[in-house]
Amino acid sequence: MKYTKFKKIDIKDRTWPDSEITEAPMWCSVDLRDGNQSLIKPMTLDKKVRFFKLLVEMGFKEIEVGFPSASEVEYEFTRYLIDNNLIPDDVTIQVLTQAREHLIKKSAEALQGAKNVIVHLYNSTSTNQREIVFKKGQKEIIDIALQGVAWVKEYFEGFDGTVRLEYSPESFTQTELEFASDICNAVVDAWNPQGDEKVILNLPATVESSTPNIYADQIEWMCRQIKRRDQVLVSLHAHNDRGTAIAATELALMAGADRVEGTLLGNGERTGNVDILTVGLNMYTQGVDPKLDFSDVDKIVKTVESVNEISTSVRHPYVGYLVYTAFSGSHQDAIKKGMEVQKDNKQWKVPYLPIDPKDVGRDYEAIIRINSQSGKGGVAYILNTNYGYKIPKIMEPIVGKIIQKQSDRVDGILSEQQILELFEAQFVNRHDYYCLSDFKIELDDKQSCVEGDFCIGENRHFKKITSGGIIDAVSNGFKELGVEFKVVEYFEHALSHGSDAKAAAYFAVIANEKTYYGVGVGDNISYASINALVSTLNIAKADQD
Repeated sequence: MKYTKFKKIDIKDRTWPDSEITEAPMWCSVDLRDGNQSLIKPMTLDKKVRFFKLLVEMGFKEIEVGFPSASEVEYEFTRYLIDNNLIPDDVTIQVLTQAREHLIKKSAEALQGAKNVIVHLYNSTSTNQREIVFKKGQKEIIDIALQGVAWVKEYFEGFDGTVRLEYSPESFTQTELEFASDICNAVVDAWNPQGDEKVILNLPATVESSTPNIYADQIEWMCRQIKRRDQVLVSLHAHNDRGTAIAATELALMAGADRVEGTLLGNGERTGNVDILTVGLNMYTQGVDPKLDFSDVDKIVKTVESVNEISTSVRHPYVGYLVYTAFSGSHQDAIKKGMEVQKDNKQWKVPYLPIDPKDVGRDYEAIIRINSQSGKGGVAYILNTNYGYKIPKIMEPIVGKIIQKQSDRVDGILSEQQILELFEAQFVNRHDYYCLSDFKIELDDKQSCVEGDFCIGENRHFKKITSGGIIDAVSNGFKELGVEFKVVEYFEHALSHGSDAKAAAYFAVIANEKTYYGVGVGDNISYASINALVSTLNIAKADQD
């Protein structure tokens, strides 16, 4: 076989499967370094500043700003942040460097004047890297790491600010665990943190090579083997080669990790880094405060897309254009019913929506959209939510069928305005054959009187009809002219509020042994009811013709 299956970790008493994520980890954005180095067109200084400001606004307290010893652009950006006082006092900037003397020296120069810094030191430790790239044994690889620590101490001695060490055994997941623990423990001892200081041990899935549970096993195994665990922060840095970086990160947090490095929307080398936005909002939907501000995801997406010049999938979790949209009829019906019973400050229980779109800055307008797959519930939801029509349940299938047919004709999505126009053209205030014009209404405690022209086609018939109710009077007027029908359903409601308030009424009538539905809108319930009855008669007439 060309490929070898990744070996399981011998950890029979693993505890992470029974653990839960109960609090947010420490977050570190690596968008400006790991994300930037993966772009076809690396960020300009202006774009980096915009991205940095977004990260600060979102609440990141640790931000990897670059690899200042690797290029002049990276160096200048680091200096720009420091020289222009763009780094808040509670934000720590992090820089990456290999364990090489001139690179560490350059990093120290780049960071002069910063108040809080993390020096992220790394060297490759995996079997393949040692044997193929460096042709060195384990002891020689450990010596490289320890020499790097010594240079960091030397060049940051007397630094006017807080300096913390982060060490990454690059390609950790492809490194023998015993060797990974040996080199990490040696680095911690060499740095020798004092008091409440903690070394960051970043254990990256540089290339994702196994199922997420194995990464969790590796992290739990390492957490047990770190000798000075109370002086160490175990950090995760998952790439997405197998498409499971989010799952791997979540399981590894359950396994004992304290910190997560990642990017917004998952940009990074090859298939990308873990998406911090998705991990954080996953926590949020489980009642855990992610300690980052995701209240305006559209702003985040717009900034990230502009800076990275990478489009976001319409199906990207939580932020995609269509992730809160249902086209399926059964989904729409369930969402409609869920939204009807949802109350403010009540536990969120809307089917098919794991999160309230308003929590991330979205509105409800795009929850339901209509195409050929849509059903009656979705149409009713749009007409109610956007325009105030509360279509009776018995009428929903009729309206839904007409809207669906139109969607089939145009082979696409109908906009809310198109749905309204089609609904009103088909059902509302129709006077194309029957009508009641120039009429007036007189009411008293016992009876109603309707006086006016009852129109049938081109013919106008003046009538004055008195009955127990307005609808009875209008019905009797048309029946006296030979129109045969029976009213079987009637429903009404206020369509709007305020000085220009209108009312809506819905009728069902039986004519020629078929049931027809119509809608009327008017300045009050009486006028709306008359319009609804007349509309229904016209719909029946059109069908019979």
